[in-house]
Amino acid sequence: MTPDVGIFGGSGLYTLLDDAETVQVDTAWGPPSAPVTVAVVDGVGVAFLPRHGPHHELPPHRVNYRANVDAMRRLGVHTLVAPFAAGSLRPEIRPGEVVVVDQLVDRTWGRADTFHDSFADGPQHISLADPYAPRVRRALLDAARSTGVTAHDGGTVVVINGPRFSTRAESAWHRQAGWHVVNMTQYPEAALAREAGLDFGGIALVTDYDTGLDGDPDVAPVGQEEVLEVFRSHVDRMRALLFAAVAGLAVR
Repeated sequence: MTPDVGIFGGSGLYTLLDDAETVQVDTAWGPPSAPVTVAVVDGVGVAFLPRHGPHHELPPHRVNYRANVDAMRRLGVHTLVAPFAAGSLRPEIRPGEVVVVDQLVDRTWGRADTFHDSFADGPQHISLADPYAPRVRRALLDAARSTGVTAHDGGTVVVINGPRFSTRAESAWHRQAGWHVVNMTQYPEAALAREAGLDFGGIALVTDYDTGLDGDPDVAPVGQEEVLEVFRSHVDRMRALLFAAVAGLAVR
């Protein structure tokens, strides 16, 4: 079976598919974060890979993003969806809600973020003006509506290197720039998916308010346990949303 849709698992989403076949995939970039599991959902082949490893042993700056994306490509996936935990930079974007992002800002460093380490066969400069495929975004938004999940249509995710969270000054800068959520993994996943020819979509599960809310001393800066607990408490809703999206994601 050739899967049409690939899904990356994020913080708190380490398994997705029941009755799945485990597939070992070799890539030119080394092994992916974990063996890929493949199963059928609503008649569609779906491949799942937890980006941080089976037990969250890989911090965001140590994930082998090239191997993960290439593993999906080698399996035949044409659409790749990346759920991710995110901190909100806006009071109207609340923990427990999702954001189907349409833009990103890369503030990472030191990550291998291209398959083109040589231009021996000529220059390879991709356009990343619009990192997220509109049809993938539509399928995710439709699935959110059908499952009763509060979803924000569009937003910019600023991607920081991690594994630490932001300082108050950094978070204020991100808000003043007009960005909406903050995360540690959407880049280079989006760029590599574009290079691999995969339609890419990102969906943020908001877990916190980053360094708090201006004017509300009762909202404390984010902590690791808070992120994981909020994600755990909403992971079944995220699974339901992803399953509901599969049929739409498979249509090109």
